[in-house]
Amino acid sequence: MAIATLPSLYGDSGLSRYLNEIKAFPILTKGEEFMLAERYTKHDDSEAAHKLVTSHLRLVAKIAMQYRGYGLPVADLISEGNIGLMRAVKKFEPERGFRLSTYAMWWIKASVTEYVLKTWSMVKMGTMAAQKKLFFSLRKAKRRLEIIDNNEINPEQAKLLAQQFNLPEKDIIHMNGRMTIRDQSLNAPVSREEEGSIEVQDTLADSGPSPEVIVANREETEIRSDFLKAALDELPERERDIFIERRLKDDPITLEKIGKGYGISRERVRQLENRAFEKVQKSIHEAAMIA
Repeated sequence: MAIATLPSLYGDSGLSRYLNEIKAFPILTKGEEFMLAERYTKHDDSEAAHKLVTSHLRLVAKIAMQYRGYGLPVADLISEGNIGLMRAVKKFEPERGFRLSTYAMWWIKASVTEYVLKTWSMVKMGTMAAQKKLFFSLRKAKRRLEIIDNNEINPEQAKLLAQQFNLPEKDIIHMNGRMTIRDQSLNAPVSREEEGSIEVQDTLADSGPSPEVIVANREETEIRSDFLKAALDELPERERDIFIERRLKDDPITLEKIGKGYGISRERVRQLENRAFEKVQKSIHEAAMIA
């Protein structure tokens, strides 16, 4: 997707200017968002895509700021997040009833997370999930144990952390050493323009899902979505329509209304709905066993 005339972000020195610029873009109502998404998906309307992207640049900046404690330029984190946002807009399906911000959040976080993992030399994309979890959560765990973040950990502390992450103690010590070498001063202010404000260490704790959980959840959601789509394709047209209207819509249509549309009783609609549900459930279970 080519999006023209987005605000420019030239390094962290221009961060304040960029944040002020993106505040000028209006936040869309649900109706406006749906209309623009329809225009883009059906007519490849680049202007509609531009409005969808620019209205969510603040969301990208907010998410990117959560990762600024890893010694990477905030400008790069935001740029990667913007790429994730554009991917989300391209794949967004407004008819499913979700807001773009809810859907885009996972793409933005995944894009930023992948960039952080790729940039840090000690963690490659091919490493196991436990190592990724350790990478993103070690600082927070050390803070809970009141371990100064730029200090070495002793054997007792390594043992406690190893139990928490279910990893060998040597892996804990190795990761801590690599991160300590790479870290910049955690007492440095987040922005040079705002002296004496928030320090880097103040941004490291996050009560939300860890980045590796976000990536895993996104992948699992996509897989389940594919399984569901395949299961629906196997249903007879009437059963598929009833299943979608009754099980997948935020505001399900009543049995009576569906029955009138098909000229059948409410009880018959209920039977078809239950039969469709059983077929979909079985299909997804079989697909998951094979995968």
